[in-house]
Amino acid sequence: MKLHTSIGPNPRVVKMFLAEKGLEIPFVTVDLMGGENRREPYVAAVNPAGQTPALELDDGSCVTEITAICEYIDERHPSPPLIGTTAEERAATRMWTRRVDLKVCEPMANGFRYAEGLRLFESRMRVLPEAAPGLKAVARDGLEWLEGHVQGPWIAGDRFTLADVLLFCFLDFGATVGQPLDPGFGKLTAWFETVKARPSAAASA
Repeated sequence: MKLHTSIGPNPRVVKMFLAEKGLEIPFVTVDLMGGENRREPYVAAVNPAGQTPALELDDGSCVTEITAICEYIDERHPSPPLIGTTAEERAATRMWTRRVDLKVCEPMANGFRYAEGLRLFESRMRVLPEAAPGLKAVARDGLEWLEGHVQGPWIAGDRFTLADVLLFCFLDFGATVGQPLDPGFGKLTAWFETVKARPSAAASA
């Protein structure tokens, strides 16, 4: 396997997931700023969606989308489990990962793309600058919801999972692009600092 990677929170999710697993695989750096991910040969040979990361398997095929990549890695290397070892654990992880993605990560990322990242993305995708403030507010609302509903030390309860990796990588990114975590969210702030102290956070930065 090898990982086609670049700057940004999405590739970092997979790199942190790999670090949690103790796995080292070759990285191929894609020039995101230069638009390498949006042209040949990348879109033909690696990911027609023109996005990073992409996990290239030994047979040359590629798995894209961070949740699919991480689930594949977890199945191939089940220890330590970051999705779950039972149907119930896997369902809980997928539920919280989906909630984190929809309520926080997606609106946060698009809020950035339509505002601070506008010059980079306006020639690559449809951008809606007028939507940026609302999307950032939606991401904050999602964090407020999480603050009130997270029960355990980790997002999915008593297990450190993909949901934690996903949220941490996006919150760490958000802090650099004008969307810092509100310190008034005490549980999430404490959670963030705990995850930040994990070796995988530094290894994936």
